[in-house]
Amino acid sequence: MLNRVRSAVAHLVSSGGAPPPRPKSPDLPNAPSPQTAAPPEAPRSPPATAGSGSAAPAKTVKARASFSRPTFLQLSPGGLRRADDHAGRAVQSPPDTGRRLPWSTGYAEVINAGKSRHNEDQACCEVVYVEGRRSVSGAPREPSQGQGLCFYYWGLFDGHAGGGAAEMAARLLHRHIREQLKDLSCWSSQKEVTHESLVVGAIENAFQFMDEQMARERRGHQVEGGCCALVVVYLLGKVYVANAGDSRAIIVRNGEIIPMSREFTPETERQRLQLLGFLKPELLGGEFTHLEFPRRIQPKELGQRMLYRDQNMTGWAYKKIELEDLRFPLVCGEGKKARVMATIGVTRGLGDHNLKVCSSTLPIKPFLSCFPEVRVYDLTQYEHCPDDVLVLGTDGLWDVTSDCEVAATVDRVLSAYEPNDPSRYKALAQALVLGARGTPRDRGWRLPNNKLGSGDDISVFVIPLGGPGSYS
Repeated sequence: MLNRVRSAVAHLVSSGGAPPPRPKSPDLPNAPSPQTAAPPEAPRSPPATAGSGSAAPAKTVKARASFSRPTFLQLSPGGLRRADDHAGRAVQSPPDTGRRLPWSTGYAEVINAGKSRHNEDQACCEVVYVEGRRSVSGAPREPSQGQGLCFYYWGLFDGHAGGGAAEMAARLLHRHIREQLKDLSCWSSQKEVTHESLVVGAIENAFQFMDEQMARERRGHQVEGGCCALVVVYLLGKVYVANAGDSRAIIVRNGEIIPMSREFTPETERQRLQLLGFLKPELLGGEFTHLEFPRRIQPKELGQRMLYRDQNMTGWAYKKIELEDLRFPLVCGEGKKARVMATIGVTRGLGDHNLKVCSSTLPIKPFLSCFPEVRVYDLTQYEHCPDDVLVLGTDGLWDVTSDCEVAATVDRVLSAYEPNDPSRYKALAQALVLGARGTPRDRGWRLPNNKLGSGDDISVFVIPLGGPGSYS
């Protein structure tokens, strides 16, 4: 089984998806292989819905001058062309010949099936040294390895309406986190503020400063669009998972699934959005109502009773329909089709400073939050084995793959490798991406159950939590 699993994954990665001839076996992986986000359909007036997690800008965004991928992929010119091939959708991973990612992290990506011009996902993986800002006495510190901190960093950035914001975040966000963590060197435990809460605050502040930098530089540097951001920081025995958007992270530990993030969408943040619309009605521009109805109200229904809910309600009640209720709802649609102002399907992230309601000058940014939710996992509280992993994925993975399916793939792939084989985590990342992409058939990319595979960009990190030398 071990050799069959390895050869099947290797063939799928190198061939771009054509399944090899093989004997029937329940142990073989089901065509899993890895790689971006495109502009949605233009809404009508009032605007119609845009693509999932994507935004419809008022004006067409200029094409970027160049197409870039994460530097750790070490792509040759030919590899860069394959990474941008919508038809082939080849899996891309760091080469075995290069320097391994920290903790033998696995990574794989695949481009979308034509959803956008380029791959708008970006990724970053770094080991970052933080030099202390000042000593406890207030005197400046001399630069010294012994006086600072070192943190490990992984980031996935799912761009929409252009790749500029994702590229900028991948390049700079960890530097903002480093700057904010400098203050930890002069922290004392005499107050009730914990070290953990300071790290969480530093990450939250870094997201805000990153968003502000995008706002300042969006014109001169063509920082178009926005991006969801999913970041992991390992520092002093704890893993901090910060999420702003609809990417997700889970830990698979001894077969158990531990969610480390949640999606931020118009559905999950409906009450926050409605409260802001209620408190600041000028943000709605007379075009939208903060109330939600089961369906769009028609003029002939004026004076009738209709189910509704507002910012204070989780259930539904009846109200008499008034003229202002005929406005387009602030939050419309359900599930992956839910939109803010009928334009964007995510409610947290970086960028989107130029985003406006289609055919309108009404800005959407006031309803979008740059602050992440940060969850903490203490690695020292559990003895981890080499099969315990933290899986990060953009929504291209989670749109078609459940947590249980990811956990099953973790078990199947890792059991085919020796525990001390560092290539096992890259193979797992590739298998997860292949499984979400599917294989090419007459009617598009299909999963083994013949359902459509993900047409979005797919990017996956697999971070091992146990095993020799994985952390200290």
